[in-house]
Amino acid sequence: MTTVYDVPAEKLISRVAAELKEKSEITAPEWAAFAKTGAHKGMPPEDSDWWYTRTAAVLRRVYVDGPVGVERMRSVYGGSKNRGSKPNKTVKGSGSVLRKAVQQLEKAGFVAQQKSGRVVTPAGASFLDGVAHTIATESA
Repeated sequence: MTTVYDVPAEKLISRVAAELKEKSEITAPEWAAFAKTGAHKGMPPEDSDWWYTRTAAVLRRVYVDGPVGVERMRSVYGGSKNRGSKPNKTVKGSGSVLRKAVQQLEKAGFVAQQKSGRVVTPAGASFLDGVAHTIATESA
């Protein structure tokens, strides 16, 4: 059986993002066109469908690392902030973006909240593994 671990993350995330775009529960908030993804970014993402890509990446991250919370994912999606003449500093990513993405994934039934953090539901694991299987059979 093919799982998420058997296919490249880049291919999986792009394919899952395309499938999440068709789901009615996953929609970009109104502010997504103007929001940066963290304090280390200078501008908002240029890709108009960045919300679906980030939501797919969050779903994969919960699958791989779960149980995981928003605060820990902020560290994953953070980066190096350019502070001018001062040395760069590592900062966390946007918590609001991650929180809203996880809430939408919960509404879609792919993620569930537990006391220790959020985990992928059997429906979410089946969805991701199905997409991974499709990718693996196309490349074989």
